[in-house]
Amino acid sequence: MMWAWAPWILPLLCRFSLAVLPAKPENISCVFYYKKNFTCTWSPEKEASYTWYKVRRTYSYGHKSDICSPDNSASGNHASCSFLPPTITNPDNYTIQVEAQNADGIIKSDTTHWSLDAIMKTEPPEISHVKPVLGVKRMVQIKWTRPVLASVSSTLKYMLRFRTANSAHWMEVNFTEEDINRDETYNLTGLLAFTEYVVALRCVGEESMFWSGWSQEKMGTTEEEAPHGLDLWRVLRPAEADGKRPVQLLWKKAKGAPILEKSLGYNIWYFPENNTNLTETVNTTNQQLELYLGSKTYWVSAVSYNSLGESPVATLRIPAFGENSFQCIEAMQAFLTQDQLVVEWQSSVPEVDTWMVEWFSESAPKPSTFSWESVSQARNWTIQQDELKPFWCYNISVYPVLQNRVGKPYSMQAYVKEGIPSAGPVTKAENIGVKTVTITWKEIPKSQRNGFISNYTIFYQAEDGKDFSKTVNSKILQYDLDSLTRNTSYTVQVMASTRAGGTNGTRINFKTLSASTHEVILVTSLVGGGLGLIILLVAYGLKKRDKLKHLCWPDIPNPAESSIATWCGDGLKGKVNLESDVSMNAEDWILKSCPVSSDLIDKLVVNTDNFLEEVSTEELEKSQENILGGRNNEYVTLPGCPYCLPVSKEIPPRKSQNPCSGMLEGTYLKAKDQPLSSAQNIGPDHLCEEGAPNPYLKNLVITREFLMSEKSPDKSKGE
Repeated sequence: MMWAWAPWILPLLCRFSLAVLPAKPENISCVFYYKKNFTCTWSPEKEASYTWYKVRRTYSYGHKSDICSPDNSASGNHASCSFLPPTITNPDNYTIQVEAQNADGIIKSDTTHWSLDAIMKTEPPEISHVKPVLGVKRMVQIKWTRPVLASVSSTLKYMLRFRTANSAHWMEVNFTEEDINRDETYNLTGLLAFTEYVVALRCVGEESMFWSGWSQEKMGTTEEEAPHGLDLWRVLRPAEADGKRPVQLLWKKAKGAPILEKSLGYNIWYFPENNTNLTETVNTTNQQLELYLGSKTYWVSAVSYNSLGESPVATLRIPAFGENSFQCIEAMQAFLTQDQLVVEWQSSVPEVDTWMVEWFSESAPKPSTFSWESVSQARNWTIQQDELKPFWCYNISVYPVLQNRVGKPYSMQAYVKEGIPSAGPVTKAENIGVKTVTITWKEIPKSQRNGFISNYTIFYQAEDGKDFSKTVNSKILQYDLDSLTRNTSYTVQVMASTRAGGTNGTRINFKTLSASTHEVILVTSLVGGGLGLIILLVAYGLKKRDKLKHLCWPDIPNPAESSIATWCGDGLKGKVNLESDVSMNAEDWILKSCPVSSDLIDKLVVNTDNFLEEVSTEELEKSQENILGGRNNEYVTLPGCPYCLPVSKEIPPRKSQNPCSGMLEGTYLKAKDQPLSSAQNIGPDHLCEEGAPNPYLKNLVITREFLMSEKSPDKSKGE
């Protein structure tokens, strides 16, 4: 039986499980527009399916009820519904409940309770005029009409707001109908003289929470008065040649003076301190005056006037020339906040409470003109950014004012907005070397900087090479590049940067040197020194040829001229044997060894010095005569020498002082033509030697004897 009902029950269960009810209406709010309607609104969530609403109301203190159906079309507002007269009664209490319904079901909101007096909202009042009252200063009277759709029995509260015509700051005043005796007129006092004001008004029931909208704005102007006053300032210039000091006197309406205030003229008088008899008076319609004062202290006074009277007197003290001013400002800074430029400073003298702020731009068409403003009871000054030009550099100075004395100013520069420089630096390359160069550039004019220069960047690149860059601070105007390549072309440019960005300057080219100045000087010095040395040598050689020849080509000793042939001694007698052997060709000489006894060798080695000393001049002459006396050449066997030397008997005379050297040279020259004769004994008397022994030949003979002493026995046997 249960299985039979299953096909019918299952679809119903699925339908209930998939049903989605509409969202419950929340945030119900109702407003009673007096004599117009009673409107309720709510905030439903976005529905997944189409939903329509009903608003159930009970009124007449719960005795009656009705339903409001909003526009439930697809394009209508589903979250608002209004009840219209004549079912609206006041006073009354209502209950409201909102029902939301879709295809899946209905859901109701919570019930809300409303008192019509608490939610009544009226029309805004209508202002008829705003005007001054004749003879009453600094006041305007506002007249308006009470809203027509407002309960006569209900007391209305009003809110009046007003501002000056050139200001965006509203001020408010609250009052009720009882305060004005239901006259719909209000006198607004405490205003500035001859100033235009903007006024608006709104109202609300005494028990209601909803204010009406603001009325249309109306404008009115207070009555004119005598001028409010002047702010006086001066600009001191250097003294001229005649001792007079030009002083530019400036004045303007005092701070807080009416904007519409008008002056017919200004009276200025000045005099030296403590001498009012020299007072001078000037009348002008301008707001500045050029005075030429002496070096003493002066007092200057000024007033403005119109048809209603004069302003209070403004006075200013001009210090004497060279007077020392006090200094109390220790530090100052400028920064931007939203749409204002703010300048703050610190003072070391707490008694100073008045300051004069002075500012001007060097980029302005007339740099000599500047603005100034007095500050009291504060150590900061603000100015709207739109009052200053962007990208212009402003010089700001703050002067402390203590009673009648003006102290030393503290100055700084500021930009209200920075940009990139209009032009880059003009660059030059100087001191170009082999691997170094100095890059210099000029400062950009202030009119083209558009901001504070934060740094400079030097970009340089070798021909077909890699880019390099160096960054320096804004105070540096030159930089030395090193580690460059010899004899290479480079491209350089410098970029000046501000906070907003940078601009590149002129691009220049240069080429490093192939040789440095020091290298050129060194090479030139070496070449010049060499040439100079050669010239000196040539000049010296031309002047002293013999010394130059001896220096370049020194004399080499000739063995043929040796005086060994004249050596003699007691041990040599009877042992020297000269023999000749004619076994040679026409051009060949054969030296035959002669036997020498060993005791002779020893005697030569040991008694060499004694042997040389025993040679006398007579023996030397006799030996020369015996040697040169014969006509035939003979072989002379010298003591200690195993070889025979040819000796010519006829030798032409020589200039040489050594007779033995001349004999040997002549013998050598005639040996080719004359046959050798038999040996002839020559005694020791025939040997000759110069007065002083020749060290070269002495050592040569000693060495020779030692070498031959080892070989002589074998050679004798072989021969």
